[in-house]
Amino acid sequence: MANYIFGYGSLMNSASRQLTGQTSPAIPAVAHGLKRYWGKVDDSYILSPLVVNKGEGLVNGVLLEVSEAGLKEFDVRERGYHRITIAINDIDSQFTLSPDDHIWVYVKDDLEPPCTFSPIMQTYVDTVLAGCLEISEQFAKQFIEHTVGWHFPMENDRHQPKYGNLAGVTPEHHGQIDALIAEARG
Repeated sequence: MANYIFGYGSLMNSASRQLTGQTSPAIPAVAHGLKRYWGKVDDSYILSPLVVNKGEGLVNGVLLEVSEAGLKEFDVRERGYHRITIAINDIDSQFTLSPDDHIWVYVKDDLEPPCTFSPIMQTYVDTVLAGCLEISEQFAKQFIEHTVGWHFPMENDRHQPKYGNLAGVTPEHHGQIDALIAEARG
């Protein structure tokens, strides 16, 4: 039996997740029965990160094998969310899972949209999309397509990052990320 986290935001970025704990290499996957949004988690956040909850749709992300101790480290990182299990048959992946494996995802039930006081931060978007680009540009496009809320307020904080887990983003990423976002917000 193994524990996996289904990462659908900053956990897709290998450098960002290493700021919290050790996991296996990322395994691309799609979870069915979930919907991903931009939304506030709680009043302590200065930005609106990604949230998922149960719903009609699909969310692309990564499976990350993690130890019991590692799971607790990620619980701390994902404060404001709660962890639920995903049924193995709701996951599409090239990787074969055992029926005894547990797949966890961090969700938020009560959605609050981003606002000017808690906007979508560019450095968070950069971190997530750099993680998607570790897999492929098509994976990044699928992420954008299956994320609700690109029309909400966004703040460009690249000059003075406000996202605490910013990692794995180089200036070379910025042009590609900006083009992908422009297409989504188009």
